[in-house]
Amino acid sequence: MATARSTIDLLKSKMFESYIQRPFYLPVKPSVTEEVYKYDNDSGDESSNVANSSDNSESLSIESSMTSITEVDATEKDTDLWSNKDFLWTYQEEPHRTRRIQILKAHPEVTKLCGHEPFTKYIVTGVVLLQFTMAYLLRNTPVLSWKFLLVAYVIGATANQNVFLCIHELSHNLGFKKPMHNRLFAIFANLPIGIPYSASFRPYHLIHHKHLGDTNFDTDLPTKLEAIVLRNVAGKAFFATFQIFFYAVRPMFVMKLPFTSLHLLNVLIQIAVDVVLVKSIGVNALLYFIMSSFLAGSLHPCAGHFIAEHYVFDPPKNMSPNILPPETYSYYGILNIFTYNVGLHNEHHDFPFIPWSRLPTLSQIASEFYAPLPKHESWTKVLINFIFDDNLSLWSRVKRESRQQNIVEKPVIKDSENGSFDDDEKKSL
Repeated sequence: MATARSTIDLLKSKMFESYIQRPFYLPVKPSVTEEVYKYDNDSGDESSNVANSSDNSESLSIESSMTSITEVDATEKDTDLWSNKDFLWTYQEEPHRTRRIQILKAHPEVTKLCGHEPFTKYIVTGVVLLQFTMAYLLRNTPVLSWKFLLVAYVIGATANQNVFLCIHELSHNLGFKKPMHNRLFAIFANLPIGIPYSASFRPYHLIHHKHLGDTNFDTDLPTKLEAIVLRNVAGKAFFATFQIFFYAVRPMFVMKLPFTSLHLLNVLIQIAVDVVLVKSIGVNALLYFIMSSFLAGSLHPCAGHFIAEHYVFDPPKNMSPNILPPETYSYYGILNIFTYNVGLHNEHHDFPFIPWSRLPTLSQIASEFYAPLPKHESWTKVLINFIFDDNLSLWSRVKRESRQQNIVEKPVIKDSENGSFDDDEKKSL
């Protein structure tokens, strides 16, 4: 067990060493019989795009890269893997890469949906200005007054949830063509959150995509301690109320990121703006930002997406580690208007290089793939069911162990503007 843990620590160290030294690339999650690959790219573009954007038709070139890290062998568990006192363990590969390849074979035209969405920067600029305007208007309003709290809940929390999810889009390089422009604009979008967030979010989120459900790397997964302590209605209500803190603190315990110059820039700019805000408008303005951020990740309708995306609400009747339960859920309701279509979450995980504005088109084109998948009708209902349904808890997440694999040389298809994709995906185009 100690050897396995040291191997995992070595893998994390090598992963983050790569992150510090060059643009951050992560292994594609393998199937049981395939090798693991790590992609490299001389252009410095970290985008996951698999094809040219609609406004760029440059030719593709073939490159190859090689690196050497390992994953740990899956260990057999003595306990019942599918009991309600444990997570939903599976030996199956996460479904999104496989479905992406299938969709590319059936509908190669979806590659035309790839690329950045220029309109994103205008939307979030308006939202940031809205938040600064509201902070100014509430400068003399008592923080605990009904007016302050109501505005923070209805307007502030909705606006900051929009900001959170704009940063999510920018983490996939979907706001601008150049990766660094996405990083810098994310720092601007971060301003009404009140605390530095954008620089740390991106690498953790990319790990979540590449290692979905991996017990050692996916920091979106609740820990065993959380699941044990917060197992009853009161515990689940506490978790749902303070979700934002769990998502902020948990990654630091699961694995720590290196502190880079981008993190420093994010911190310095946020502190400078906060200081100017307090000195020029008053402390209430900053408290409005922080209150809005807290409520955006609490018992707010838009915050339902945190739980709705990957918690298993309807596991298979005949559960087995060899059967993959529904691991990702989509939502097609009206709240997607405020959240950059993050509800189309199966679509997003299948094609993280397609921007929010074109995900509905993807869903329509590949409707035979998405229509049968599980979906939620209401994020508010998700929060209520999660708290009060005895069959739902923090245990209701799919987990998988890391496996011992070597990363070997493999050709990479590269588009200088939009990133790279592997041979399997190329063959299906």
